[in-house]
Amino acid sequence: MTLLIKSARVIDPSQNLDKIADIYIDDGKIREIGEFSTADEVIDARGLIAAPGLVDMHVHLRDPGQTHKEDIISGCSAAAAGGVTSLLAMPNTNPTTDNGETVKYILDKAKGANAKVYVAASITKGLKSEEATDLDEVKAAGAVALSDDGRPVENTQMLINAMKRAPKLGMKIVAHCENLPIADGGIMNEGEVAGQLEVKGIPDSAEDCGTQREIAFADAFGVPVHICHVSTKNSVRMIRDAKKRGVKVTAETAPHYFSLTERELLKRDADYRMNPPLRREEDRLEIIRGLQDGTLDAIATDHAPHTPMEKADFETAPNGSIGMETSLSAGITYLVKTGLLSINQLIEKMSANPAEILGLNAGTLKAGAPADIVIFDPDENYIVDVEKLHGKSKNTPFKGQKLYGRVKYTLLDGRVVFRR
Repeated sequence: MTLLIKSARVIDPSQNLDKIADIYIDDGKIREIGEFSTADEVIDARGLIAAPGLVDMHVHLRDPGQTHKEDIISGCSAAAAGGVTSLLAMPNTNPTTDNGETVKYILDKAKGANAKVYVAASITKGLKSEEATDLDEVKAAGAVALSDDGRPVENTQMLINAMKRAPKLGMKIVAHCENLPIADGGIMNEGEVAGQLEVKGIPDSAEDCGTQREIAFADAFGVPVHICHVSTKNSVRMIRDAKKRGVKVTAETAPHYFSLTERELLKRDADYRMNPPLRREEDRLEIIRGLQDGTLDAIATDHAPHTPMEKADFETAPNGSIGMETSLSAGITYLVKTGLLSINQLIEKMSANPAEILGLNAGTLKAGAPADIVIFDPDENYIVDVEKLHGKSKNTPFKGQKLYGRVKYTLLDGRVVFRR
């Protein structure tokens, strides 16, 4: 079976490629980029951009154990609708992804899904920081990364042991940076808005202390670490400084941190509550500077589904928002259309860089690579309608917003898994 993507603007940061061309696909792989006439199937992509499928390196699929919120199949349908072809599933499932059996369950169920699922196993059993996960077991089962995301690893020796062991196993530590005693049960950013709402806030220092700890360990032992969901100006500055000193640190942020601030919480709507929380305008601007200068390598969503009932009460609702269907559009709207990043830079941070950080065979349109491709119109705008989203949950902070950038097709191994 051959497929031809015809007359697209082909953008592939992995090979510094940006030109009008055709992409010829044969047996699920990219054979060549150039000019071609026929194939078994042709997609007319004139006026559209074709790029490597997005790689979302921070996703909560809620499966196993919380499939009323999302499951592997529904989550991957949402991914495909947003142009995401590869994703990293976080381990705070029920049971926790802390053993080979659960890793295999996720990978087996994902075989028929509309995106490729990679697994982050937990560093400690049950995310409790009491007993270390058998890293050899979860690696053998197919996990590619390690994290206690949802919580920090409180037992520093267990974290150090995992950081030392992970490179030998070919795995990446992806770190949730938070000091829980400092956070102390806060539900939003500590500051003026929290004061107006009379709710407990989370100081910047809760994240910053965690970020500094992980950087210190990476520096001390000469091992790599990836910092998740960066939201504060000081964490950006610490990562920038660490990179200049040669520390092996990479980092991600999420669309809501470069586009929204704590002022959204004045609506008393829990869909704008996540952890880390939305911060101040000065933090948002530093996040953007971090994206511009390469301090922040990747944009991930921290896709965290919850039901409308769970999100109904502003003060007691769980943290988290969904994001895979709107991430590309948010990036185009807030970064590209505003001239802060080029479309090439955005794709690099949403595809090539996360694939490289995790060591995945993804994020490229090179000959021989899997034909995982997103085709989109960067200029088409739409209103985010939660009733038209493809996942089970609707808790998006971009609801009702006008966004630019509309996914038209998503291909997985040359197969069209989403067509608008």
